[in-house]
Amino acid sequence: MSTLSIATAKEVFDLLRDDLAAIEQEFIRQSASEVDVITDIAQYLMAGGGKRIRPLLLLLSSKALGCTSHSRIRLGAVVEMLHTATLVHDDIIDEAELRRGRPSSNTTWGNAKCVLAGDWLYMQSFSTALEERNFRVLDLLISLTQQMVEGELLQMQKLGHLINEEEYFDLIFRKTAYLFSVSMQLGATISNASAEMESSLGEYGRNLGLAFQIVDDVLDLTAAENILGKPVASDLREGKATLAVIHALERGTGADREAIRTVLSERSFTTVTHAQILEILERHGSLAYAMDTACAYAEAARMSIADLPYSEAKRALLWVPGFVTSRDR
Repeated sequence: MSTLSIATAKEVFDLLRDDLAAIEQEFIRQSASEVDVITDIAQYLMAGGGKRIRPLLLLLSSKALGCTSHSRIRLGAVVEMLHTATLVHDDIIDEAELRRGRPSSNTTWGNAKCVLAGDWLYMQSFSTALEERNFRVLDLLISLTQQMVEGELLQMQKLGHLINEEEYFDLIFRKTAYLFSVSMQLGATISNASAEMESSLGEYGRNLGLAFQIVDDVLDLTAAENILGKPVASDLREGKATLAVIHALERGTGADREAIRTVLSERSFTTVTHAQILEILERHGSLAYAMDTACAYAEAARMSIADLPYSEAKRALLWVPGFVTSRDR
């Protein structure tokens, strides 16, 4: 078998099945509260599915470095709990009605209960991480939380406004890619890896996270609602300019730019239709440009772990970027 061979989806699932199941159980245990509504919201979100890609990355990072301690299960639950807390808050901020094809938690329980449940999940994730008695773990999680909150606030400031690519990449790094990066770094930290190895694995996570969010943004524009599990073009309706839209704004005619600006400012497809926006994006090759950019980041992720010793976990890490760029939801 070539040292560069990429794992199959089945091989990755077989490699991680038991650990992912253990993380699910740890999440359920850690999110149980004496206040029933907190437990109900956490378990509702957990039952909604999701790709579990953040704990998967932490598992692969630690497994590639030979870590077999319970820390990988505990911290896998921590990163999923942090991610779940961000989903609760994001849905409130975005006034979302659907999440993964089901009513969002705020639609079911209301904003007040959900914002407090999200706060509780944040604090519980730190309480769980504290069991590691590892300052580096806490340092990574504190920095992560600050970046995610700053990213959300920056995005709110820019809603309805035109942004450039540099601003876009700053936003998606803070809101998405940093959690991917920290998931990889946590795996290195509990494996007592060198600073250089932690940095390389963090770079893998960063590149993968950027690719993941760019693909998410393209799917938001192009996927069918029944596949996506939420209304299509939600980003434009919320006033968010994503990579394909930014590309078209920079290359479009005056009429094209005005049409996009109208949707961003009105936050609806009342004056300009979704089909008209898609035609503009297709005409300027903007969707292809965004996907090409995502694939470039996915390949950069693979290159980031070139020096990682051969293992089944490394083969799995080489598979993940292809999964990220080829998914349909």
